[in-house]
Amino acid sequence: MPRSLPSLSVIFTAITVAGLALAIAGSWVLEGSLAPQITLGGAVLAYLAGGVPTGWRALKALWNDHVLDIDLLMIVAAIAAAIVGASVEGAVLLTLFSLSTTLEERAMGRARRAVEALMALRPETAFRKSSDGTVEEIAASDLCVGDLVILRPGSRVPADGMIVSGRGSLDESTITGESMPVRKEPDQQVFEATVNLDGVLDVRIIKTLAQSTVARMIALVTEAQAAKAPSERFSAWFGQRYTIAVLVGFVIALGVFYRLGNDWETSLYRAATMLVAASPCAIVVSVPAAILSALSAAARGGVLFKGGGALETLAAVDTFAFDKTGTLTTGRAAVTQIVALDGDENRFLSLLAGLEAHSEHHIAAAIRGEVARRGLDIVKVTDVKARPGAGIVGRDDFGPIWAGNPYLAEAMSASVDHDGLKTLAERAQTVVYLGRGSTVLGAVNVADEARATSASALAALRESGVHRIVMMTGDRRPVALRIGQELGFSPDEIHAELLPEDKVRSVGELAQSGKIAFVGDGVNDAAALARADIGIAMGAAGSEVALQAADVALLSEDMERLADAHRLARRSVAIIRQNLIFAIGAMMVLVIGGLFFELPLPLVVIGHEGGTVLVVLNGLRLLSDGTRRGTGKNRTDLPGIGKRRSLSPAKQAG
Repeated sequence: MPRSLPSLSVIFTAITVAGLALAIAGSWVLEGSLAPQITLGGAVLAYLAGGVPTGWRALKALWNDHVLDIDLLMIVAAIAAAIVGASVEGAVLLTLFSLSTTLEERAMGRARRAVEALMALRPETAFRKSSDGTVEEIAASDLCVGDLVILRPGSRVPADGMIVSGRGSLDESTITGESMPVRKEPDQQVFEATVNLDGVLDVRIIKTLAQSTVARMIALVTEAQAAKAPSERFSAWFGQRYTIAVLVGFVIALGVFYRLGNDWETSLYRAATMLVAASPCAIVVSVPAAILSALSAAARGGVLFKGGGALETLAAVDTFAFDKTGTLTTGRAAVTQIVALDGDENRFLSLLAGLEAHSEHHIAAAIRGEVARRGLDIVKVTDVKARPGAGIVGRDDFGPIWAGNPYLAEAMSASVDHDGLKTLAERAQTVVYLGRGSTVLGAVNVADEARATSASALAALRESGVHRIVMMTGDRRPVALRIGQELGFSPDEIHAELLPEDKVRSVGELAQSGKIAFVGDGVNDAAALARADIGIAMGAAGSEVALQAADVALLSEDMERLADAHRLARRSVAIIRQNLIFAIGAMMVLVIGGLFFELPLPLVVIGHEGGTVLVVLNGLRLLSDGTRRGTGKNRTDLPGIGKRRSLSPAKQAG
């Protein structure tokens, strides 16, 4: 791969360094009649290469945005040094400023490129299979929704799709951060840019490249990096106004030093020294360096923050509210008991599966799986509509039909007061009723298990200082208690039998006592996600609703990822605080030294630019943030996660 050419900033910086070297050699090393000319030539070269780009940026900011920025301070200080005959010191200033600016640009570019590198993972071609069985290689950009593509071992998925036939393991680390291959079977989704490790898969394309998971990740991170956090907005606001104050202070200091009996050159030199010392470069750059690094590190591991504001808010959260179904639980439920009031279980299941065939909810998948296991045909149901938080309704050959939880049964004026149905309701499992009008035809019990990582993730949140964690669900209280007690919730931390509007109200009540985060699947929890101080969508890969409603999207279902994201947010805020304290402290030391102890300009320049580089490097530590401890190796991204669950517009129990 050919090396890319150096950028203009690198070229100008190299010329500036060369000019400074000549100036120093002519001034302090060489002797003879040519030494002054070499000193002058080197200083002029350093001033031109280091000053012209800086001056151009300053003039553009002044002309286009009416902003007096730090670049202008450096130019004024360098010109003042040249006027008093300290051209070598001015060359040192411009060289170090140019060098630090180049390092900052490359560091920021590294943070931005961490996510944009995903673009390079996209395959350029795909093997499309036509209806007559022929296979042709086409550009991946020409794929349309509904196309059938062949994935051979070692090939990358060209666009988000659903497996039609075949089984194999996929490396999803590029999207979700999962360190281990994920086993995939028919009817499971695959994501663009992931790698098929083994097996031959037939995949039906379900999203175009513009709508794919990778495209949305890049778009979201680009928006996030453009959206400034409160601390970023403050540093920008402070930098602009403080620059004006420093320029005014420069003029005042010049007059004061002259009035104190110094000659004109000494006064100008000391005022220029104060000007450099008081420049807030490190303060202005310290926040975005940390924010961009944290956003990129998180995105590389499959956690998308919608801007630095979301990062800072998550760090301040002291209350977490969790949806249960599909968030704290696996979403891989199974049918455990069936009650068909007419005695025909197979016909009852066929009819129920006809409705649930239109839902992607994990309960619907469990019912369809039971029907497939029995080898039954599914009854055709049309005009299907979701009832969020309740169930699903439709129509078969005999008229309207519905399936859902007790809320939907009550809405249909259907009584569930039957001995067989009561037996189901008494068990600590989810009950799905099937009915026609006001008549209940039967019900099934579906059991959902807690995720293997939920308990450890909740424990990690509690250990980190989160003082309140609650679980919210639309499911019956016995079901909620069974799962909640497994995960360490006390009975008063479990809120059951909630409708979507009840969740919103509960989140609002909790928000009165501190910052609250709501964690849900982004479908029927969208309102609660929006109501919380920060909404976090779990397992959001492929879920448009989740990405729109939440402030943070976790592209995985590993609950430990949430604890890691919370820790990363807190560490980011701590580093921002470190940077600001160091930058302000260093600036005060330099200003006091320049005013009262006559620090030489070169020493002030080194302290000023060195401090700027240090805060940038401190922020860049977040790029290699090791987010999981005790795994036997140091990870450089957020931890991997497991299989993605399906998301549904017909989430029945919450």
